[in-house]
Amino acid sequence: MTELKQITVLGTGVLGSQIVYQTAYHGFDVVAYDINAEVIERAKARFDSLAAAYKAENVEGAKEGKADEALQRITYSYDLAEAVTKADLVIEAIPEDIAIKRDTYEKLAAVAPEHTVFATNSSTLLPSDLKEFTGRPEKFLALHFANHVWVNNTAEVMGTESTDPAVYREVVEFAKNIGMVPIELKKEKAGYVLNSLLVPLLNAASDLLIDGIADPDMVDKTWRIGTGAPFGPFQIMDVVGLTTVYNISSQGGEKQRAFADYIKKNYIDEGKLGVAVGEGFYNYKG
Repeated sequence: MTELKQITVLGTGVLGSQIVYQTAYHGFDVVAYDINAEVIERAKARFDSLAAAYKAENVEGAKEGKADEALQRITYSYDLAEAVTKADLVIEAIPEDIAIKRDTYEKLAAVAPEHTVFATNSSTLLPSDLKEFTGRPEKFLALHFANHVWVNNTAEVMGTESTDPAVYREVVEFAKNIGMVPIELKKEKAGYVLNSLLVPLLNAASDLLIDGIADPDMVDKTWRIGTGAPFGPFQIMDVVGLTTVYNISSQGGEKQRAFADYIKKNYIDEGKLGVAVGEGFYNYKG
């Protein structure tokens, strides 16, 4: 086992909750942190849903009690200092907004133990964009997960020039210990490996919509039939969550910003945030 034994995850959204649960499922004690009690209560329901999903999808050991045991290893906090008081590793999975991340890391640096390693799950920001906010750049790197972590079990590990190689190796071993396949990047790259392939697809789909070429259903149908892929790009966006898609698109070029405005007006402002709430580009409520 790695020395990274006590784990705290900041953020209990779609992916943050999966990171928490996957880590607990593999025997680690995990603190799930979020901003207030109301959000934490929603997270508890999400963890129950994940336990059910692991059973339904026949994840090894899930039906024999492992799925329920994982829930017992998760504790909850909306007090940052309390959440990290024993942490060996803090995985940050908060919104893709550099101002929010900066504020969080500056507060985290002031309260976390000196030995604690910080890892960002950011999908668009480089760790070097954030490292100076952490107060410990040698103990900071990126650890990026894909959605549906129990199936799509890549964990992309990306350090900066300041990251201690020993810390990098510790995080690689941790990833293995929670059932992931570490993808070790040799140097920093925006989008890592996975999103370097995925984001151009999603951007192309949003361009087709904004330019009035095709609607989401037609785009997705074309992609599924033409490639054999199980999901089209707009279905993928629903899984990622439209708030995340909005945050990323609003920082892009002119056409991406137009797409961000479009989804905010037509979906986010209507409460249609994606699969997590039962409706986004598609309705998942049955």
